[in-house]
Parts: sequence; C-alpha cells; structure tokens
Amino acid sequence: MDLNQFNGLQQQVLAAGFALAFVFGLIGQRTHFCTMGAVSDIVSMGDWSRMRMWALAAGVGMVGFHLLAYLGLIDPARTLYASNRFIWLSALLGGLMFGVGMVLGSGCGSKTLIRIGGGSLKSVVVFLVMGVSAFITMRGLTAVLRVQSVDQAALEVSAPGTLASLLAPLTGMDLPQMGLVLGLLIGLALLLWALLGRNFRSLDNLLGGLGLGALLVAMWWLTGHIGFVEEHPQTLEEVFVATNSGRAEAFSFVAPMAYTLDWLMFFSDKSKVLTLGVVTVVGVVTGSAAWAVLSRSFRWEGFRDTEDTALHLIGGVLMGVGGVTAMGCTIGQGLSGLSTLSLSSFVALAGILAGSYMALRWQMWRLERSL
Repeated sequence: MDLNQFNGLQQQVLAAGFALAFVFGLIGQRTHFCTMGAVSDIVSMGDWSRMRMWALAAGVGMVGFHLLAYLGLIDPARTLYASNRFIWLSALLGGLMFGVGMVLGSGCGSKTLIRIGGGSLKSVVVFLVMGVSAFITMRGLTAVLRVQSVDQAALEVSAPGTLASLLAPLTGMDLPQMGLVLGLLIGLALLLWALLGRNFRSLDNLLGGLGLGALLVAMWWLTGHIGFVEEHPQTLEEVFVATNSGRAEAFSFVAPMAYTLDWLMFFSDKSKVLTLGVVTVVGVVTGSAAWAVLSRSFRWEGFRDTEDTALHLIGGVLMGVGGVTAMGCTIGQGLSGLSTLSLSSFVALAGILAGSYMALRWQMWRLERSL
C-alpha cells in the first residue's frame, strides 16, 4: 500500500465512521435511548423497558464482537480495552464520578450529544465543560493527580485483560474459542432477558437495542478490520487508521469530546488531524438533529435557574474527569468495553450504575423535602 492508498483508506474510514455515528444519533433521538434514563425509570417508576433496550444493545454487541474475533476479522488483544494492567480503582472511582455526573448533567456523553441535536443549549454547555475537563484529565492537572494516585492501584492480569483471557487457561481453550463461548452465553442471556420483558417488544425498543448493537459491531469491524494496515507506507509499522488510541475502537464519547474541541481550536495546526473520535461526535449530533427536525420534535431548551446551571456545570466536570479516569462512559466502557468482556468495563459499569442510583435517590430526597 502506497501513501495515496493509505490516505484514501483513511478518508473512507472517517466517512464510514461518520455515517455510523449519524445513524446512532438518529436512532438515539427517536428511541430516547439513555442509560441514565433507564436507571431513572427503574428508580422512579419501576419500569425496566429502557434498561432492557440497553441490555439488548449490549448483548448484540457482545455476540457480534466475539464472532468477529473468532472468525479472525479483528484481534481482541489489539482493542482500546485490552491491557494487562487492571486499573480497578480508577475504573470504580471514575465510574462513580461519571454516574453522579450524568444525573446532574441530564444524561451521559452520548445523550448530551443527542440532546444538542434536539435543541438543548444546556447540553451545549455540558459538552464544553465535559470536553475541557476530559482534556485536563488526559493531559493537564487532574491527569497528574490521576496517574499518581488511583492509577497506581493496578493488578497484573493476562493480556488482554478480559474475562475470556482469565478463564481460557483454566479450560484449555484458546482465546478466540473462550471468547466466543462467553460472548454467546452472556450475550444471548442479555438478549433473552430483554426480549422476554412484558410489553418490551415495541418497534422503538427493538430499533434502539438491535440497531445500536449492530452499529457497535459495525464500528468494531470498521476500525479493527477495514482500518487495520499491517505496514504504514512511511513508518512500516502496523496501524489502525484514523483512531486516536492507535488501537481498534468502537463508540465512546468522553475523550472524543476533548479531541473535538482540540481539533476545532487548533484547526490550522497540521499536526491536528481528523480522527474517528471527532467525526463520531459530529455524526451523533447531526443524526439527532436530522430526526428532531423531521419529526418536528426540535425544541430550544435553556437553563431553568441558577441552581440548574450549577448542577449541570458540576455534572459536566464529573463526567469529564470520571469518564477519562474510568477510561470510558456508559457507551465506551459500557457497550463498547463490555462487548470485549473487559474486566475494567465490568467494574466501571458497576461504578456508573451505583453513582447514578445514589444521585437519583438524592434528587428524589430533595424533591420530597420541598413538597
């Protein structure tokens, strides 16, 4: 592959990534897919429908990822979530912070982008605060604190640091076989639990779960197979084109917000190249806006009062700092990371759910006191 072919492939991967993110935003806007909303429905109404939609997407992603790995189309050891350092404390505390933040900020990273597409100026502010906070936690003051504190609590595990790599030596199976078995068992269990829910099988619920799960698998295939080049024409090293991490990636919306702001602010700097993270952020907003306009649901939304503004600012900071510390959000460590059976993803997701539950209970307590 010569340099022109490489550049052409990079443009194709970026275009495909934007298209997948556009559909993600469109489906998310139509179906009201939201992890925070799913937890809120359970806590306030006992309604598990949106959580079943989330589980359906997770199940499809898990089965699809491990089928791709078993067929040799992607390498599970070369994903963003593959590491032999299990940073359990970072995943847990970062997840807790993100969970609290997404309640205060009216939604996680993906929901923030979807709400922007629907006309929420509140979410524009959350996006800016979250992006800046994430960048500081990757490169700035809180990055130093993170590396010198919670990141030090780590366990050395079998690469790629997944449930499959942990169990494979005990069963005598190789990694792809073990991954396929676990992916099918856990993924199909999630699918079954979701689909057997009473009154769950509506068009929007199926579209949200099956559609977003399929998009997740398509993104893994795009970055891990189509975008994988064994020899870069200049460096002669293997490369996953257009990714920020240099590894196979799927959807995630914390660090990509920071990369988007960085790309916009330093656009004239030729070293700041367009990446999948940036185009997926733009794609989700654009897709959400398209459906909001077509369905005539687009509405401008601003802050209610000073307290509302303050809570959203705090939520944005917590999501930015927590999301980077945990290495992902409800979509990044949740759907994407969980599809790989990453150990850190299980811990981060548990932290996110616990943090959101505590924040929702706090909100309900405040509401009851005011009555």
